[in-house]
Amino acid sequence: MSQALKDNKIEEPQEKLIRRLCSILENYLERLQIDKVVAAYNYARLAHQGQFRKSGEAYICHPVSVAILLAEMRMDMHGIIAAILHDVIEDTRITKEEITFEFGELVAKLVDGVTKLTKIDGKSRAETQAENVRKMFLAMGVDLRVIMVKLADRLHNMQTLEAMPPPKKRRIARETMDIYVPIANRLNMNEMRHRLELLSFKSMYPLRYKILKQAVKKARGNRKEIIETIENSIKNRLNEVHLESDTVGREKNLPSIYKKMQRKKISFSDVFDVYAFRILVEEVDSCYRILGGVHDLYKPIPGRFKDYIALPKANGYQALHTILSGPYGVPIEIQIKTREMHRISESGIAAHWLYKDKSNRNFQAQANEWLRELLEIQQYAGNSLEFIENLKIDLFPQEIFIFTPQGSVIKLPRGATIVDFAYAVHTDIGTHCNSARIDKQLVSLQTPLENGVTVEVITTSWARPNATWLNYVVTAKARAGIRNYLKHFQQQEAIQLGQRLLEKELQDLGLSLNNIPQKREIQLLELMDMNSMDELLEDIGLGNKMPFLIAKQIKQDDIYAAVKLENNEGVKTPLTIKGTEGMVVALARCCHPIPGDHIMGYFNPGKGIVVHHHECNNSHDVRKKKTTWLDVEWSEDAGGDFSTGIRLEVMNQKGTLATIAAIISKMESNIENVNVVNQDDKVSVDLITLSVRNRIHLANIMRQLKKLPIVLKLTRIKA
Repeated sequence: MSQALKDNKIEEPQEKLIRRLCSILENYLERLQIDKVVAAYNYARLAHQGQFRKSGEAYICHPVSVAILLAEMRMDMHGIIAAILHDVIEDTRITKEEITFEFGELVAKLVDGVTKLTKIDGKSRAETQAENVRKMFLAMGVDLRVIMVKLADRLHNMQTLEAMPPPKKRRIARETMDIYVPIANRLNMNEMRHRLELLSFKSMYPLRYKILKQAVKKARGNRKEIIETIENSIKNRLNEVHLESDTVGREKNLPSIYKKMQRKKISFSDVFDVYAFRILVEEVDSCYRILGGVHDLYKPIPGRFKDYIALPKANGYQALHTILSGPYGVPIEIQIKTREMHRISESGIAAHWLYKDKSNRNFQAQANEWLRELLEIQQYAGNSLEFIENLKIDLFPQEIFIFTPQGSVIKLPRGATIVDFAYAVHTDIGTHCNSARIDKQLVSLQTPLENGVTVEVITTSWARPNATWLNYVVTAKARAGIRNYLKHFQQQEAIQLGQRLLEKELQDLGLSLNNIPQKREIQLLELMDMNSMDELLEDIGLGNKMPFLIAKQIKQDDIYAAVKLENNEGVKTPLTIKGTEGMVVALARCCHPIPGDHIMGYFNPGKGIVVHHHECNNSHDVRKKKTTWLDVEWSEDAGGDFSTGIRLEVMNQKGTLATIAAIISKMESNIENVNVVNQDDKVSVDLITLSVRNRIHLANIMRQLKKLPIVLKLTRIKA
């Protein structure tokens, strides 16, 4: 025991707690290190002096209790000190710099990583929570002790939640269930997960918790005889084949019983009729031999066997799972694993500090790989709410295992597609994937993957992500990668379009963008509250600022008299488009303009320019708003396929649609959609969307269709 502590008289609960902490630390820390922990306690006690928890106890009791939870996991000195100091930056006047001076940079970084961001102006509760979780994960990527302190902090808060008002209890419990329980599961800390899950369930559903607890207690006596019978049968069978093991009955916890009742819509008695056992052995080889022994004793239920030893879960969990049909037809769940696998499954990342042996290195590598992926995802996330959305996707996987052509195994959540697989292999492969083969059969990118298939991704240099991929990808990494590319791509497009728009307006005023003096450019950016010309051009391209207003603002200065061009002022130059500019120039779906049409465009703030046919009914409304529309025309080299619509009144007889389709195909066009809007015994009115190169191409198609005797009337849809 530390001499510094022995000199103090035990009068308050906090003194009892610090003595208990030191008693645990004496089992694995040196005397000098324990003295440093006590120094941190005295420092935190003075900092929190006068502060009390809702329960009425001195606030210092909380951080010391957190430190005790970590000491039971044999956390090192720096982690224990960080636990004791984890609230001083947030709740007292102590700064990170002061902690650095007193306890070193490492402890200061750990404390800062756990500290919430309290000064986030203008943010909602959800955004603030998301910012805090994002900050915590950034710190986790540097040092895993951050999440250890945070989980212990959350566990003690949940243990002392009774003093809180019911709405706050439910909110904290929901946050724990949504974020911290899955994190503990992802780090394979099953004991921590079960404790957090049980406390959350109790706070969220107190009445259901009470009823289920009573039901379990009542049913336990009736099950005792059956459990003993099954357990003895298993032990006797394993003794016969000379396999040494420990077999114990395993009881489901209340939250898992409740979730199973909800998921399968079954009663409590149906859930509690399943008998679960855990068999622990020394060697991996024995796991498979015992599996054969229990399958020989009771018949296995087909399709209910899982080999998590050969293919561990993403969190590093390893075991053999099988379900058997036991005596009287009762189902028996059995887990078979080594003692080493069991201790790691209970402690997870904490096993690094608990055991300090080589057996945990593989799991450490898996945890670090997961954190690296999360850091990559958070870099791509546009904001913290998006990061939280991606995090939740990542924390709730039901795994499948996919093989690469080289035989490597990629773990993915159930429902993952080719695109998810491509991004899991490498971000560049995801970005450039074009198609794929599943077991050597060519498939589309949106094909859902099944467990055990071999996937070969086909990439091309010109292939790029598109927004439709977001409709079917399920992994956080794929979603973040696609969004990041689209965001960057749209930004570059918007800058280029904004430059063209502003240049056009300046030319109409007899000016040029290239000849704007730097001084005037700086004045303009200050006026617009922008940091750079690219930012201003992007805003123009997205339709947030009108280019002619910016051009007029630039013209309001006599210094441009010397740089006027020869263009006559007042002559408007239309903006030329190709129709393939991408995300910031969109062709209206109401009138489907194509090259050769007389067109006009209007600004859709935040998205760019929408181009309409000049006869479109919607364009008449747009024209009335002179501040939002502009003249546009097709570029002479506009190319590609463009969608347009035609309306046909045809004779309603067999083979009519096939004949029309044959003509359209012969004219090198493709039907995208057919909609029958009206039909009787003699006449059918059909709306057909087809792809054409330009107005001339469409005219030729319509000319050939009009020659058909079955076509009574044919018009193009322009509105």
